[in-house]
Amino acid sequence: MGIEMLTLTLLGCILASFALGAQVGLALGGIAMGVGYLVWGEALFNIIPTTVESTFFNFILLAIPLYIYMGQILTRSGIGDAMFNASQLMIGRVRGSLAISVIGVCSMIGAMVGIIGAGIMTSSSIALKPMLDRGYDKKLALGVIMAGGSLGILIPPSIPMIMFASATQNSVGKMFLGAMVPAFITIILLISYVVISCKIKPERAPFDSDNDIEIPKGYQLFKTIRDGASSFALIVVVLGSIIAGIATPTESGALGVAGAILLSILFKRFKPEILMKSGMQTAMLVSVAMWIILGASVFSNFHLLMGIQGMVSGFTRDLDLPPIVIIMMFQVIMLLLGFIIDEFIIVLMCAPIFTPVAVALGYDPIWFGVLMILNIVIAVQTPPYGFALFYLKGIAPKGITMMDLYKSVTPFILVQLLVLIICMLFPDIVTWLPNKVMV
Repeated sequence: MGIEMLTLTLLGCILASFALGAQVGLALGGIAMGVGYLVWGEALFNIIPTTVESTFFNFILLAIPLYIYMGQILTRSGIGDAMFNASQLMIGRVRGSLAISVIGVCSMIGAMVGIIGAGIMTSSSIALKPMLDRGYDKKLALGVIMAGGSLGILIPPSIPMIMFASATQNSVGKMFLGAMVPAFITIILLISYVVISCKIKPERAPFDSDNDIEIPKGYQLFKTIRDGASSFALIVVVLGSIIAGIATPTESGALGVAGAILLSILFKRFKPEILMKSGMQTAMLVSVAMWIILGASVFSNFHLLMGIQGMVSGFTRDLDLPPIVIIMMFQVIMLLLGFIIDEFIIVLMCAPIFTPVAVALGYDPIWFGVLMILNIVIAVQTPPYGFALFYLKGIAPKGITMMDLYKSVTPFILVQLLVLIICMLFPDIVTWLPNKVMV
């Protein structure tokens, strides 16, 4: 069987298994082993132990449970709420302050956790009902939570970035640095959209100088500033330890966990059950993620051994198109994949195949990796099957329909698409900071 027919067979089987509701990790691994057995026979099973070893004993991937555990402790101890309050205090009484706060808080929660669901769930549970109760436009309220929550994989420490670095043998620290400027640009543009849209249509965010936010006083004011500043300081320490070369991503994750526990104790928010519940939730999330990673790795390794890289390289060479057009084609493919699969699978399937081609075309792998993450941020919230849509639908109040969600995300997707295009046309936006800091 030729590589072209093999690729079509694999993709067809994947789509059929997803349509039948099969679990992602088991479907990918099972399809690879089934088709591989027909092609190679029993020799296929030789790749299983090496894949398990490289997946479960990868030092970089050990950072994933640590970052998730850190985020779980911070959110369950109430420090996530404190960050929201601190953000409100900084913004003050302006039209749309709650919507702006959601974007800021999701950015910080994303920096703590590195996955999409945490930002969406936390901000939705804290801010969606107050925004709706105060008369915020339903589409604006839903859209800012969706857009802000999706920033969890763009702002370091990002779990998909760690996966990309592991799959392509690139520096995690450089990936984190490369994403910081695009993330900052995205946040500024999202906030600008909220401010401008509320100015053009004031009814989208009714302004009440007495009730829009409550400014704390006395000790409560000190407590709000203390908790917000300390949470931000922990993020700086975690990222700074990696960038400065003091710690590996895994060691910085352990540092983050210790810091989260210490903060919860100092702020008298610590309870023993927090560690147990955070540990159980982390174990569940990591177990699901590792099965997905294993299944996707078996699928990817089999496809790579069959020669998919050579096929993609040959195909792009035969097209005789400008290199940037090839990169744009890759972006479209990943965007379409985001309609049906989550961010982990896209990275694990596409990074080993597309990145060597991008490097061969003369592009920086860190730049291409950040483009991939930006692309995934858009894909996971794009109708009809973006995963982020279902996170929000699961926690939204009764009466919120999927059509409401579809309508709410459109302007925010366009803003994030603009950031992707800017970074694609001006690579220095991504590469300047890692090249400046990490020589």
